[in-house]
Amino acid sequence: MKSKTAAILLCWFLGGIGVHKFYLGQTGAGVLYLLFCWTFIPAIIAFFEFFMLIFMSDAEFNQRFNGAPATNAMNSLYSGGAVSAADATKALSDLKGLYDSGVITAEEYEEKRQKLLKHL
Repeated sequence: MKSKTAAILLCWFLGGIGVHKFYLGQTGAGVLYLLFCWTFIPAIIAFFEFFMLIFMSDAEFNQRFNGAPATNAMNSLYSGGAVSAADATKALSDLKGLYDSGVITAEEYEEKRQKLLKHL
């Protein structure tokens, strides 16, 4: 599982040579960063990616870089909308899968489960 904090730190300190791209599984982009690092263009791009990573939600980071599924119930939960029972059941199942695979901690699992059950 990739850590958002590690990605942010790698982007800040070694972003000009593309280390964060290799860490996030974007090998092709990492190679391009290495090839053009002498132009400082990758460093400028990494500067903006640093802020993109900081302001990206944990759910979006996990969905993009850890392969976590996006569910309608979880999206409704984060947007403050109503959650149907069928969507909540699917979201709880997906949430349990994330916990079992180690993508989220026990505390995160319990917090998200409580929020989801509260919105039913």
